[in-house]
Amino acid sequence: MLTKRHLGWLMVAVGFGGDLGMLVLGRLGAGAWSGIGPVERVLLLGGLGIALLGIPLLRLRTEPVAAATEPGYVIPDPTQTNISPVWVWLARAACALALVAYLGYLAVYLTYAFDLFRWPYDYDQGESFELYDAVLHSRGEWPYRDSSAYPFYASNYPPVFHILNIAFFPLFGQTLLSGRVLAFAVTLLTAGAIGLTVRRRTGGIFLPVIAGLAYLASPFVYHVGPLCRQHLTMVFLEVLCVYFIAASTEGKDATRNLVLGLFFLFLAGYAKQLAVFTAVAVFGYLFARQPIRAVKSALGFGLVFGVVFALINWATHGHWWTNTIAANVNEFILPQLVGLFRTWLRVHPLFIILAIALIVYELYRDRVSLYALWFLATLGTGIMSAKWGAGEAYWVSSVAAAVILAGFALGKVESWIKVHRPRWRGAVALLVPLLLLGQTTRMLHLPTEGPVWGAVARALGVAEQSAYADYPYYDVVGYSQVGHLMLPRDYDGAERIMAYVRETELPVLSEEAAFTMLAGKPVVTNPTQLLNLYNNGMLDTQALEAMIREEAFGLVIMRAQFYPPPVLAAIGQHYGLVEHIPVNGFNYIIMQPLGQPETPDRSEP
Repeated sequence: MLTKRHLGWLMVAVGFGGDLGMLVLGRLGAGAWSGIGPVERVLLLGGLGIALLGIPLLRLRTEPVAAATEPGYVIPDPTQTNISPVWVWLARAACALALVAYLGYLAVYLTYAFDLFRWPYDYDQGESFELYDAVLHSRGEWPYRDSSAYPFYASNYPPVFHILNIAFFPLFGQTLLSGRVLAFAVTLLTAGAIGLTVRRRTGGIFLPVIAGLAYLASPFVYHVGPLCRQHLTMVFLEVLCVYFIAASTEGKDATRNLVLGLFFLFLAGYAKQLAVFTAVAVFGYLFARQPIRAVKSALGFGLVFGVVFALINWATHGHWWTNTIAANVNEFILPQLVGLFRTWLRVHPLFIILAIALIVYELYRDRVSLYALWFLATLGTGIMSAKWGAGEAYWVSSVAAAVILAGFALGKVESWIKVHRPRWRGAVALLVPLLLLGQTTRMLHLPTEGPVWGAVARALGVAEQSAYADYPYYDVVGYSQVGHLMLPRDYDGAERIMAYVRETELPVLSEEAAFTMLAGKPVVTNPTQLLNLYNNGMLDTQALEAMIREEAFGLVIMRAQFYPPPVLAAIGQHYGLVEHIPVNGFNYIIMQPLGQPETPDRSEP
């Protein structure tokens, strides 16, 4: 069993060793070393901090690192103690206010989701390509293909979400609605799993209910929750994985829980690649508890995961590896990471502070839980948000982990007060819901027009503020392209685009697949994946450029111009602007052939 002294030496070695290695490699000329700049200072301070945190653990010689079982806290019921009735009623009132506030966020989320269910086109760029992945799977076809050949399409996402989406086709058809309903249901199930996780340790009703609602109240979850995107399915599977693994160390159901936990980890990994960070936390926890069992579990899991990976790669002639792994090595944008981290910290302060406080307590005074390790591991997922194409969704796993740990921390405080400071029970019973109520002010987001939300926005003083373009929507995160409701003008603009699509008998080159799918036309290209491949030197654009120069496409529709530069250049040479059509805050560029097609030389060399 790994002891805290072992962990202390490991932290000292990693901290000082990492700093030394960075300095030595830098002096040897690794990378673009130019001395100690802001990034290097942060890394050096981080390494020093890890080492300093490990030093106090060196005196804890035989104290085990990891908790053997899930602890349980007994939270007092203020109505069943000798607390003053004044405290009881104040606590009840505060709990009611907090519950109303979090239910208010649920109502905002439901409003947003049901509004999106009516919108048949892309709301967030890439939604329809995830839907098309599901369509391909439903046909028994892989979406991992050679993007250098017609129809120049490939996916960079694993298949779990898309396969689950197929189950909704009989109900909603092969439409974005099917994927949005799936994603929306997944967020509700995740909130329920978070509530059950908190209840397993704390008991009671209030903290578990608030924990589940708090997850849905986070703007990071709200923004992407009802979209046809796979990321939050990964988070749901991660929550289930950690729930079962935490209960897999002892008891008659230990083996069953271990198998279930690893099963959900497997699914999470095939929902999105970022689940690798949760895998690190899971196997690290198992190793700290029972090293031999952990090694056996890791080998078995790795074998199954690897065999499935190899089979998919073989079935797709290597395009699975190319599209899901190699092409995802994108540019690391530090300002993007800094901005997202600051927003994450500013929007979830109570949950993050309580999570860190509980981790520190477990590290030095108790035993470290899997949830603590998971939270730390999810910060690695957040760091990956610096990649081009990433965003706030990469922080959602850490939000889920922080909410769970915050629930644990509040439960532990109430339990400790009951035993050691019973006279403080009334004050603490009031303080807990007040803290949770205060946190709601840090997550404010809502529509600002309408008979209900307009009145609420005016009462909160945000009625005249907008987070995106001129849409009546306020968001505490500031600028946000998602979260607002659609307007009649958006439907008018989208229908105008559809009229162009229906007019041509030729294929359409569109940055969004919804237009072509709704018109019964083939889906040609996945622009962001083409750009990923191109930037990594793995895409030959000659065939696509040739079709553009032949003016083989009856229409080009662009929203963000994500195509590789040679493709954009060919479009500019052979297609002319017809109209700019505003939809959802973007100016869609509608282009038609100039009528000057080039005849390529197809003669053999």
